[in-house]
Amino acid sequence: MSEILTEDIDAVRFVTMNRPEKRNALNDELIAALKAALREADADESVRAIVIRGEGKDFCSGADLASIQKIADASYEENLEDARSLAELFELIRKVRVPVIAAVHGRALAGGCGLATACDLVLATDTARFGYPEVKIGFVPAMVAAILRRNLGEKKSFELLTRGFEYSAAEALNLGLVNQLFEEEDFAIAVADYASRYANVSKSAVTMTKELLYAIDGDDFTAALKKGVEANAKARMTDDCKKGIARFLNK
Repeated sequence: MSEILTEDIDAVRFVTMNRPEKRNALNDELIAALKAALREADADESVRAIVIRGEGKDFCSGADLASIQKIADASYEENLEDARSLAELFELIRKVRVPVIAAVHGRALAGGCGLATACDLVLATDTARFGYPEVKIGFVPAMVAAILRRNLGEKKSFELLTRGFEYSAAEALNLGLVNQLFEEEDFAIAVADYASRYANVSKSAVTMTKELLYAIDGDDFTAALKKGVEANAKARMTDDCKKGIARFLNK
């Protein structure tokens, strides 16, 4: 059975984690398959958005038992290489040119919660659950801390990362970790409709906006403005911008 399933609906590439019997738990093969699928979608000029979702009852429950056992028996160097692989997936999501959308139903826990939060946008059912239970087994939610800290302040990030509790989709929405909630029975249609909207805006403009947004992370105001000026000038030279201006002026 394939670790993932891919499907194109109009201009949206749907990437489905396909380990329902394991609650789509992350292992080496699934992480590698996700990275390959993202790179393939990024190379396809017809793709305007990517949706990552899970087959079965849950989005993703974190690392699977075999991976946890491997961690327990591995050397520091082996664990370092294993951790780098997941970090590469999180970083790749930011480097992909088009929006990457997490469609979360059921539970998104530990690395699965990190995967969702690493995406540019997060949509969820109103019954979805999130959480970082790693500290309960003496593990550190380490790579996800880099993502969560960029979405939240120190105090709330500390609480979510160190207390090990699950929180609801409504709480995630209130924290700004989820963009929109939808009823479970309408979720698939709502996600497809949300993602399809990216076919109606300029791909080059969205790509440059995504690149700029993450490039200014950590910059001071002056440095961020400088990068904004450069991106603005670069955008004006694109075909999309020139055609858009022409349409506007000819109304």
